[in-house]
Amino acid sequence: MYFVYVLQSEQNHQLYVGYTTNLKQRLATHNKGSVTSTKSRRPWKMIFAEIYTHQKDALRREKYFKTTPGKGAIKHMLRETLKIDV
Repeated sequence: MYFVYVLQSEQNHQLYVGYTTNLKQRLATHNKGSVTSTKSRRPWKMIFAEIYTHQKDALRREKYFKTTPGKGAIKHMLRETLKIDV
């Protein structure tokens, strides 16, 4: 199985999109600070994931989520989740 996931920084609420074959391990890797692009914004929580049976499908979806329309789709799909309590 292949997963496309969205993490949200608990520090500044920024989002990160990634791809993995092991969600639990990948989240732990991000939160340990082992990923250069995310270590300064720890801790992270997983707010969304999709499962794929084919790697190419998952990679295509990850690439889409990293585009401007893809970021908009994430914000639209997760509009309740992304509401920040003030």
